[in-house]
This record gives sequence, structure tokens and C-alpha cells, in this order.
Amino acid sequence: MERLVDDYLMACRARGLARSTIQGSYGYPLRGVFLPWCQANGYVELTQLNGRSMDAFSVHLLEDGGRNGRHLEKTSVHAYVRAVRGFLNWCEQEGEAKVARPALPTLPRRVLDVLDRDEIDRLEAAAQSERDRLIIRILCDCGLRAEELCSLRPESVIRRDRQAYLNVKGKGERDRLVPLPPSLLRRIEAYIRRLRPVDTRASELFVGLRRGRFGDYEPLTPSGVLQLVARATDRAAIKKRVYTHLLRHSFITNALRSGMSPMLVARIAGHSSLRMIERVYSHLTADDAYDAMMAMLAQRERR
Repeated sequence: MERLVDDYLMACRARGLARSTIQGSYGYPLRGVFLPWCQANGYVELTQLNGRSMDAFSVHLLEDGGRNGRHLEKTSVHAYVRAVRGFLNWCEQEGEAKVARPALPTLPRRVLDVLDRDEIDRLEAAAQSERDRLIIRILCDCGLRAEELCSLRPESVIRRDRQAYLNVKGKGERDRLVPLPPSLLRRIEAYIRRLRPVDTRASELFVGLRRGRFGDYEPLTPSGVLQLVARATDRAAIKKRVYTHLLRHSFITNALRSGMSPMLVARIAGHSSLRMIERVYSHLTADDAYDAMMAMLAQRERR
């Protein structure tokens, strides 16, 4: 079993997945959770696993699968089981054995308290520098992840005739072009010309406001982005829990509410499928569905 897990993780690396993704999403669930459970129950060969043993594994995670006997959240159980199912699927494709899959627990529907456009404007206005205001506006109007924003470079801004895009390096090293509104394009270009330090060896678009301990302006990190968002939230007196990924959730929610196609939203946000859109954004209300349908019918009647 251990050899098969090692081979599977090697196959994940061969697919070009990031090391952090392999370690967190596949390595720990398999090496740190699944294999120890198999060893504790005497399962050393893949053929020893069956439907009952897989049910027992799921129950183990749900009832006492946490470290030091602590309860595991359903989201963690879901992630671990998905990793095991992916491993068993790979084993079957490689001709090793066909084994029953552990059942995925049903996840509770998430309710996201996102920011509306007025709150986004307040958040931006409360930021302490044009760099910070620009970062907040990019996160809210382009839906980038914090890691994606930190990896932007000046050359990531691409012009095509009258259109402009950000060339974003997303998860799994998948690049995508994110449309840039003209006003935001002008602000980014002005930041590059006038505000971004020219005497820095950093190639990233956003760097620190002050020199680091080695005398250079260091690239901005996701934790730095989180800190500036937290400071702006306090200054804006927004009572919601605001974090960088909530700004991404807010962009996607506001785009869907405005009537943008979920397929286009998924493409802009860098989701490989509509599954995340369907699962995470179930907080859209019946009023949203009513408004969208009335808008569609009104458009049809005008024809």
C-alpha cells in the first residue's frame, strides 16, 4: 500500500501539480491519515479493502479521526475522503485492483456574508495608500486570489486593441486572462509609472512600502495583503469578518447577481468547472433567481 501511495504522489507531480498542493491535498490525507488507519487495522494490501472497510474508514474520520481524539470538521473529512477516492481511482486505472470507494459525507450549505458594492467602496477609501487601495480594488473587481495578486508583474498587464487584461498565474500553473476595466487599467499604469519603486530588484508588481532589512523593497506576500485588508476593515468600521478570500467571494457573488453567465464567472475566477460555483455560492437567494428570470423575460418581450 505504501508503495502505491508513493507512486500515486509521483504521478501527481508528473501532472505538474504544485508541491504545496500535493503535500496538503494528497500527501497528508494519504500518508498521515489513510495509511496509519490501514496499518492499525491490518490492511497492508489493496485487495484487503472492501466496502465494509471503506465504510469503517469514513466512520472513523467522522467520529474520532482528529488528532489527539479531537473532532474533525465535515469539510476536513470530505477533503481526506476525496484524496483517498482519487488514489483508489488511480489504482484501478493502473490495473492494480478495483476497490470500493469510501462515501463522501454531505457538506452543509455555506452561507457567505459577502461585501456589497457600497461596502467595497468604503473599504477601498479606508486604505492608507494608493497601493493598498489599488490592491483592494483589483481583488474586488477581478476576483483574484491573494497568491495570484502577489505573483503579478508589471508585464502581466496586457493590452489588446481597446481591451486590457491581467495575465494571471492560477492554481496548477494554469494561466488565464482576467479583463481589466479601463479605470483600473489607468490606475495600475499610473502606479507603475509614479509609485512603484524603481530601485528594487523585485520583479513583482506590488512590493513593500518601505525597504526591508536587507535594504531593498521586498515583494508583497499574501500575509501582507491580509494585514492591509484588516487595517482597512477596521478604519472603515465594517463589522463583517473581512479577509482576502472574502473579496474574491464578493466579486463572484456580485457578478452572478448582475446576470453574468456562471460559465464566464468560472473562467474569470479560474475555476476549472462549475462545481465550485454551484457548491459555494448557494447563498444566492430566491430574490436573486426571481430578478434574473424577470430580466430574461423582459428582454425577450422587447424583441
